[in-house]
Amino acid sequence: MTRAFYSLILYVALPVIALRLLWRARLAPAYRRRWGERFALTGSKPAGPSIWVHAVSVGETLAALDMIRALQRDYPKHRLLVTTTTPTGSERVQSALGNTVDHVYLPYDLPDCWWRFFRRFRPQLLIVMETELWPNLLAACARRKIPVLLANARLSEKSARGYQRLAWLTRPMVQRLTCIAAQQTADAERFVHLGVAADRVQVTGSIKFDLTLTDGLRQSATALRQQWAPKDEIIWLAASTHQGEDDIVLQAFAQVRAQVPNLRLVLVPRHPERFDRVAALCASSGWCTTRRSAPPCENFDVLVGDTMGELLLFFGACHMAFVGGSLVPTGGHNMIEPAAWAKPVLCGPHLFNFAAVSRLMVDAGGLRIVEDANALAGAVLALMDARERDTMGRQALAVADANRGALARLLALIETALAREKI
Repeated sequence: MTRAFYSLILYVALPVIALRLLWRARLAPAYRRRWGERFALTGSKPAGPSIWVHAVSVGETLAALDMIRALQRDYPKHRLLVTTTTPTGSERVQSALGNTVDHVYLPYDLPDCWWRFFRRFRPQLLIVMETELWPNLLAACARRKIPVLLANARLSEKSARGYQRLAWLTRPMVQRLTCIAAQQTADAERFVHLGVAADRVQVTGSIKFDLTLTDGLRQSATALRQQWAPKDEIIWLAASTHQGEDDIVLQAFAQVRAQVPNLRLVLVPRHPERFDRVAALCASSGWCTTRRSAPPCENFDVLVGDTMGELLLFFGACHMAFVGGSLVPTGGHNMIEPAAWAKPVLCGPHLFNFAAVSRLMVDAGGLRIVEDANALAGAVLALMDARERDTMGRQALAVADANRGALARLLALIETALAREKI
């Protein structure tokens, strides 16, 4: 009855949901397209048995890529179905995997949508990245005896409190999970507290640590740095910034540039619909501004990263990195990527999405927390010393290297689930 009430609310809210898509489409036109997939009305049926991976957006998709490629290698008779929720996540799937996988948007969590979806795709196993859980989806999987594995799972204190407030809905939902591969012990304990049986939860670590930097990527990063810094300029990357952070970064940049004229800023907004706005902000602040999508420019103060899928490359090309979503209460973004490049990392205080990782990096000396523009400027100024950058970068890399192995443990759990279900 509780889930029926939840479904009724969703059906009543459908006009609002449609208006929200149209509203988002003002700045991101991709939200106008492929609505049929969001209601499970379209999509090509896989030719054979399929393993379904759901990654809500860009971060989860990037984290899942190595796992997906390993599944393609280990289970060649199975087709991989990959769903996302956002157009940016969809773009990453299509760019990185092309037609080697089937891809559609995840339908809305409505009973009739799932009836059509499962009738069309008939997946045999669902792997959900991180914590993208929907009551009707898990109930539909349970009815069809489809095992559900929550991979690279994390659950912050804030999210756990939200789940507890809706325990009448969320408790039956999480109890339907077949297995949870949690990033940290604290995540595992929160899932158990929500009602998941302890024997269904294992701590495997974060697969984001199992990052591979290929020789080709390293060479491309070296070439890009030479393009950005032909006269040995210092490149500061501000990555994945959100509304409200760009001004802070530009204020800090102005303070540092007053003392270090050879500093250049590469500013990469998190969401593509903000590219134009941020570029205009940089130009209106008086900086000679160019964009990654424009022809190479040797003389610039600020470069706006307005392309998709290049952030890992940018981390390799910079001298130091600020990772956004952390000066505003978004919860932070992946600071493991710059650490894997041995780059010193700066973040704001709002890191609840990466609480355990950030603690490890702060304790090791590879990450510094800044509260505002003045503190950010001071941290960047300290990193003008090459020896300080090198020391802090090596400490960040040590954390990344010490925590590898989660992907192998996750793949072992998937193998066990497939063997148990004889898939």
